[in-house]
Amino acid sequence: MASYINLIKLSVGTESVETLQAWQDSPRPKTPDGLPRHVTRMWPKREAELLNGGSIYWVIKGVIQARQKILRLDEHDHGDGIRRCALVFEPEIIRTEAALKRPFQGWRYLKPEEAPSDLTKARAKEKSLPPQLAAALADIGVR
Repeated sequence: MASYINLIKLSVGTESVETLQAWQDSPRPKTPDGLPRHVTRMWPKREAELLNGGSIYWVIKGVIQARQKILRLDEHDHGDGIRRCALVFEPEIIRTEAALKRPFQGWRYLKPEEAPSDLTKARAKEKSLPPQLAAALADIGVR
């Protein structure tokens, strides 16, 4: 049994893995040390498991398409005194097999055995499929 856990999160407003990468390459979603991050209201209760090799799996247009290794959790304050969690990631976005995912709010834990596999090195260099095609292929079990 794996000693780590993953997160799954909708990447709202993202059209493709390429647009997720472009957004993360901009200065705004970065930590002071230049790493990509996502700020969330809730602090994960399973922090130790996340930091023991977990990744965040990104749902783009209803399909899990990519993941990033979680490096650390930083406390973040917007100046209102409310403690928030900044999920800090490795810069590399790793493409995964397409897997359908219904909409949900916030983030959820994702067991390693339920996570889609990474694409092979050769397939990872391919451009993302259009979201509707990726969803249709995932729906019929073709990845």
